[in-house]
Amino acid sequence: MSTDLAPGVTTAVSRDSARDRAGAGAAIGRDAAAAQRAVWTPGHTPGDYVIGHARAVLPDRIVDDARIVVRDHRIAEISEGTRGVALDVDARNMLLTPGFIDVHSDALEKERTPRSNAEVPLEFAMSSFTGRVMGAGITTMFHGAGFQHQMARGVARSVDRALELCAAVDAERSSRVEHRILHRLDILSADGARALAERLAALPAGGPVPLVSHEDHTPGQGQYADPSKLKDYMIFADGLSEEEADAQLDRLVEEGRAGEALRRRNFEWLAELAAAGRIRLLGHDPDTAQAIDELAERGGSVAEFPTTVEAARRAREHGMPIVAGAPNALRGRSHSGNVSAGELAGLGLVDALASDYLPAALLGGVRTLVDEGVTDLPQAIGFITAGPARVAGLDDRGAIAEGLLADFAFVSDARGGWPHVVATFKAGEPQPTQAAGADGADGGDPA
Repeated sequence: MSTDLAPGVTTAVSRDSARDRAGAGAAIGRDAAAAQRAVWTPGHTPGDYVIGHARAVLPDRIVDDARIVVRDHRIAEISEGTRGVALDVDARNMLLTPGFIDVHSDALEKERTPRSNAEVPLEFAMSSFTGRVMGAGITTMFHGAGFQHQMARGVARSVDRALELCAAVDAERSSRVEHRILHRLDILSADGARALAERLAALPAGGPVPLVSHEDHTPGQGQYADPSKLKDYMIFADGLSEEEADAQLDRLVEEGRAGEALRRRNFEWLAELAAAGRIRLLGHDPDTAQAIDELAERGGSVAEFPTTVEAARRAREHGMPIVAGAPNALRGRSHSGNVSAGELAGLGLVDALASDYLPAALLGGVRTLVDEGVTDLPQAIGFITAGPARVAGLDDRGAIAEGLLADFAFVSDARGGWPHVVATFKAGEPQPTQAAGADGADGGDPA
């Protein structure tokens, strides 16, 4: 929930503060001003307020009984101790973290098509999914739009559906979640590349550089280095028989072999866009040191879901942020039989967790990593805040630090078991959610 506050988060001057002011004989005007501050419109966080009695998770430590002052939607002051201080929000000893940032989510596709033969209106899916995202503590969400031409994991993906999703996200004006697009290009899709070029060219100038991730799901490399894992998924998710799955695998292998020239042209095009600063390029499922070296050569900035320790180590050598799957961290293993997020995190080879298909896995993955002693809480929270901000090139959010946007998640961990998000605060008024690079350059020509 956003500023429609749930039980446990109190929007009023705290009882301690009220008693202290009353005892001191505070002026009527000051009380009136405090009361006026306490009147909020549900769903819209004000620009000026004070949070107190929080356990604030900073990048390197936790501040108990923290007081956070927000002015003009940005964090103005962080201090310890709140006795005798006027508060607008009493966090009642909950964890206060930066709002979570999810740099890769495909879950909107499933929200739109909860059953293979039951599709709901996309605008409804956006509204419904926003509630789910808020409940997961996410204040900045990158929705994956698959620029490709075939079925993927039980979900129909096409150029037209990608453009529809982009249009819906672009049109969304939420005061609770900032929705953006992660453009996912199947490197073997000529139609996908053409549509992505048109999409990039049509974006207005003056906003953040678009994120583009290239992927190649040809069996025998990348995510499906073990083709049997993809076969199992086809049978389970796509409903294929064993014979049909074998035929599909053979087709994908042949398509990958025949598409080498197209793969090369698309890589060259993406490299040109990255070199010109028109996109921020991510490499999806790199599996070897060579794959990372090639990503770096084409101007790639981020290693997204490396499938081996070898690839992750080379990404670290290149200074690339490394994204791992939050469901992988939560479950303790990869569903594709690849390296676990926990192992990578234990080796210092994770900067960010992404929800992939399960938004609530962000906080669940954090809890698992902390409980298993892989990392401490401030670093783990950084995996879903500061790390993703770096992945996306966002320097205005991702930490509780003076000058940054006042995006917050209130997390209750008092009952034992799994922690849960009680409320989120999103800074500022809703803004257009996607734009091209600052120069407004077009998307170039993929071919």
